[in-house]
Amino acid sequence: MEEIIRTEYSEIMQKSYIDYAMSVIIARALPDVRDGLKPVQRRTLYDMLELGTYFDRPYRKAARIVGDTMGKYHPHGDSSIYDALVVMAQDFKKGMPLVDGHGNFGSIEGDGAAAMRYTEARLQKFTQEVYLKDLDKNVVNFVPNFDETEKEPEVLPVRVPNILVNGSDGIAVGMATSIPPHNLGEVIDAAKAYIGNKDLTDRQLMKYIKGPDFPTGGIVVNKDDLPQIYESGSGKIRIRGKVEVEKGKNGRQSLVITEIPYTMIGANIGKFLMDVAGLVENRQAPEIVDISNMSSKEGIRIVLELKKGADVERLKNLLYKKTRLEDTFGVNMLAVAGGRPETLSLKKVLDNFTDFQFELATRKYQQMLQKELEKKEVQEGLIKAVDVIDLIIEILRGSKSQKQVRDCLTMGVTDGINFKHKSSEKQAKELCFTQRQATAILEMRLAKLIGLELDALYKENEETIAKIARYENILNDYDTMAGVIVDDLEQIKKNYATPRKTVIENAEAIVLAEPEEEETELVFLMDRFGYVRTVDTSVYDRNKEAADAENKYIFHCMSTDRVCVYTDNGMMHTIKVKDIPFTKFRDKGTPIDNLCNYSADNERVVFAGPMAEVKQKKLVFVTASGNVKIVSGSEFDVNRKVISATKLADDADSVVLVGYADAGDFLVIQSRDGYFLRFPMTEIPEKKKTAVGVRGISLGKDDEAEAAYLVAGGNEMEIEYRGKKVSLNKLRLGKRDGKGTKKS
Repeated sequence: MEEIIRTEYSEIMQKSYIDYAMSVIIARALPDVRDGLKPVQRRTLYDMLELGTYFDRPYRKAARIVGDTMGKYHPHGDSSIYDALVVMAQDFKKGMPLVDGHGNFGSIEGDGAAAMRYTEARLQKFTQEVYLKDLDKNVVNFVPNFDETEKEPEVLPVRVPNILVNGSDGIAVGMATSIPPHNLGEVIDAAKAYIGNKDLTDRQLMKYIKGPDFPTGGIVVNKDDLPQIYESGSGKIRIRGKVEVEKGKNGRQSLVITEIPYTMIGANIGKFLMDVAGLVENRQAPEIVDISNMSSKEGIRIVLELKKGADVERLKNLLYKKTRLEDTFGVNMLAVAGGRPETLSLKKVLDNFTDFQFELATRKYQQMLQKELEKKEVQEGLIKAVDVIDLIIEILRGSKSQKQVRDCLTMGVTDGINFKHKSSEKQAKELCFTQRQATAILEMRLAKLIGLELDALYKENEETIAKIARYENILNDYDTMAGVIVDDLEQIKKNYATPRKTVIENAEAIVLAEPEEEETELVFLMDRFGYVRTVDTSVYDRNKEAADAENKYIFHCMSTDRVCVYTDNGMMHTIKVKDIPFTKFRDKGTPIDNLCNYSADNERVVFAGPMAEVKQKKLVFVTASGNVKIVSGSEFDVNRKVISATKLADDADSVVLVGYADAGDFLVIQSRDGYFLRFPMTEIPEKKKTAVGVRGISLGKDDEAEAAYLVAGGNEMEIEYRGKKVSLNKLRLGKRDGKGTKKS
């Protein structure tokens, strides 16, 4: 019978989401502080060990490793397993690669690895000896796999602080980890020091660990920030690439980038090259004449060829400031400790590591001690049996089954056994071998009775007793066990440590002085389609007639100036002249909306002029609602790219005219219904740019100002209106806020 359980929906959602979040945090995204591995990495390495892909054996297909791992331990899709395998084989991502890859395993420039059916892999010797050794000695717990058909280690018996050596990155639910890699030798030195003195602080431990050691090298430039980062477990590390100066032919020099920030790995190298090209195109780095990427398997080599006499230091600073050649690595040392996520300081990482090593050593030597005790028991039984071998042979010959022999050897039971001598039976009743000793006696070969074999047995027993004493000493004395762990760490350092690659120093923040530009006069051209460009003044003079016919806005400006663009929605956009393409006369130019926030779909240009001229003049504004005002151009001299140039009466209002107030003696406003009003400019008051203005023409219902013109008193000015010529100078002179004269 079905039972309907009524419950609060929000409670179910909350519980389900928390369960999901914890599953992602613990079982997928975050490393365990003990072995520094995520579950997918741990399972992949363990499966490779089970498959026998040892460092001294042939490679195995990656597809086989991935399939076996997925089928036995990690049922989350083959791509996640293969991606983990690939990363563990990439020496430019890991401080100590854990997998030996054969085939295309990707490149530092972002090329992906080949499909798993083409690549092969096996364990690194370092992994096999430092990460997977002693798994047969019951040093870690084994837990059921996802379908409880296999057993997998809860954690690998890693003997170095892998979470520091190889770092880690991962995104969980509501949290993320980002731990940089460190130098193996330095990490081992810090671990040894901490084992010897657990009172060491984070700052004292930094005597051994100078800072991160990225496989790509580079320079950490905020050394003074590192103590705070390692104490709190979070912060930002600033890294720079290494740039060298090489001399070329004819006195030219080249900037050669030989090391890159760790964050530039992958597609960011291509982006860096594009950014440098952009600096050249924008004339910020005109001294760079060629960019070539000569990087290979031997290392990074990006060459920037320079013009003769180029300012090398300025260019270096420009690259650090404007590209990812100087970048930030965000540190968040989050890991699973004690079954829950925790942000760890350097000391806490080493504390967890030390506790784990003592646990591993305890379980290892308990197991070894147990084996030696069992071996000692057997050896003592055999030695004792040699002394009464004649009696044992008599028991064997007089017994009818192995059970009779075993009972006689262990408990002195002689029932059913035929003895040649009564004294033998009496001796047999005194036998008290253990079950293990009895089994060894029954399995003993007669060859063991040879004199040399007996000597070897006695010697082996002495060695066993010595081992037992040593193991008991290790297990019962903290300092002795610490010494064993330290000796082990020293041997690993001797075999596998490598020199530091990343330089740690303090460097001043880059202050990039803008170079003084050579000021030249240009001509700004904007056609009726909104394409803008600048040309040389001599080019304009030679093509003046064609330029005036083809372009709507034309004016002279300086290369260091800005252009002000006013639009019908009351906004003003500013564009640096140096950002406007400098072209040949017949080139098309660039759409203005590519250079500023102007939107061709929502606004229309009504005026454009150079800032140097605008800020020295007064501008007249006319809107569709008939309002007029004059604004001082100095109000528009701001450093923002877009500002509100005037206030409109309402959402339906728009700007009809913007122009220089001294461009005419009269203002003529034309309405949509055909009314023309001419009045003196002196009647227009000066207002702030935030003001609406005053009424310029009195409009009828549903009428609006359609156009406006600035008319000079002594010049004839004609326009065509509804197929007829209208002379604006001869219109009847009226007053501001008048209705005007209607033209049909």
